[in-house]
Amino acid sequence: MKPTVAIAGATGFIGRWFMDRYRHKYRFIALSRKTMSPEKADPNVEWRQVDLYSLSASREALKGANFALYLVHSMRPSTRLNQGSFDNTDLLLADNFVRAAELNAVQQIVFLSGILPEGELPDARPLRSRAEVERTLESTSVPLTTLRAGIIVGPGGTSFKILDRLVDRLPLMLCPKWTCSQTQPIGLDDTLRVIDAVLGNSDYFNAEYDIVGKGVTTYYDMLKRLAKLKGRKRWIYALPFNLPGLSRLWVALFSGLSPTMVSPLIATLRWDLKGKPNQLMEEVPPTQHFEEAARQALQQQKQVPALPLADEQQRREEKNTVRSVQRLPNPGDHSAIWVAKRYQTWLPRHFRYLLKADHRGQTTVFRIGGFELLHLKFIPDRSDANRQLFYIVGGQLVKRRDHGWLEFRSVLGGRYVIAAIHEFVPRLPWLVYNLTQALAHLWVMYHFGRYLNSQPLERPDGHNVPLSDGS
Repeated sequence: MKPTVAIAGATGFIGRWFMDRYRHKYRFIALSRKTMSPEKADPNVEWRQVDLYSLSASREALKGANFALYLVHSMRPSTRLNQGSFDNTDLLLADNFVRAAELNAVQQIVFLSGILPEGELPDARPLRSRAEVERTLESTSVPLTTLRAGIIVGPGGTSFKILDRLVDRLPLMLCPKWTCSQTQPIGLDDTLRVIDAVLGNSDYFNAEYDIVGKGVTTYYDMLKRLAKLKGRKRWIYALPFNLPGLSRLWVALFSGLSPTMVSPLIATLRWDLKGKPNQLMEEVPPTQHFEEAARQALQQQKQVPALPLADEQQRREEKNTVRSVQRLPNPGDHSAIWVAKRYQTWLPRHFRYLLKADHRGQTTVFRIGGFELLHLKFIPDRSDANRQLFYIVGGQLVKRRDHGWLEFRSVLGGRYVIAAIHEFVPRLPWLVYNLTQALAHLWVMYHFGRYLNSQPLERPDGHNVPLSDGS
């Protein structure tokens, strides 16, 4: 029987090409938020609609998988209002996925990440996020293989699409200094061969590898080579300084992609991103230079595997949904149980004489006088020391009593706590909500984070160690 590979992020270009290229070798479980038509799908691919923000849904989605390919990057919003940065969301999704993989006894996770610069990791959010997701995915008993790639040159890929559209739409390009950073792009074919080589191969378990193509180049040189390949006469000049803000604007404008997609990509290009030699690249050596991979990508632009989308996409019953993912400091290394309980006592104390909290069995009711704002019901069978789950089941601020949940989750070995609200449907009119309750939630979480930052360390002997003022 063919081994079963679950692909998170299966609608992306790597997932689609990998399923198309290796359907003879594997059976696939393709995970997506979109509705797919079984009649249109390849018989070797089982599409499962799943919300990866839900741990229980992720657990169900991975049932029957031998291996998992993790291709998720949360740069696109999943609800009408998304409060929280992409790195916090990526961290939460990775934690959900690796928990679900462990519960299903998945034998290996393969994570396609990005190359990190040599030396100490710079304080850049996209680079830090890559490292945090790696640490999260390796935090359980499931073996992890991390493949770090630079630009993947292939039809349908975001990075190559940016280069291609800039060459098409800009006769004159004044390129900032970061375009002279060195990189080692890898072709789509080489990327797919490497993924296939490590899947199920215990020689590559619990390790990370830089995967690269032939030769070192720069973004400036790639633009010039691509213009030549396309037969476009372009005037391309390098500038001696960086213009990060302007770069994000003009790349987003002329590539046709949203600034939220472009910004993390641009932010990583200030550093040289060259691969380090390793065993995997010796055993599965690259076959393509950038020019060869780009020529192939241009020839295959109309051959990108199509998605078996249902004729009529299922619409959300509620369009005005909210997701808020906030990272809070946890220098005291407190458990999620402690943080969740402390939140329920801290909130009424912080708003003393105004807000009260009543505990009715497993449900906590926050109220102002006789006006009940919010009902949170604790769900013990889906909670543990590192995650505490509450359903949002009532209150005057809630429109749907069966649609949202709040969770506190310990991440990165307890260094931080994620406080997240998912699929919340407010009762207030949308504009009023955005100007009042949404801002109030961010304000509350900011001050709760400050409170957590002031809490003492817990020692094994039960005594607390006060934090210094600078902690």
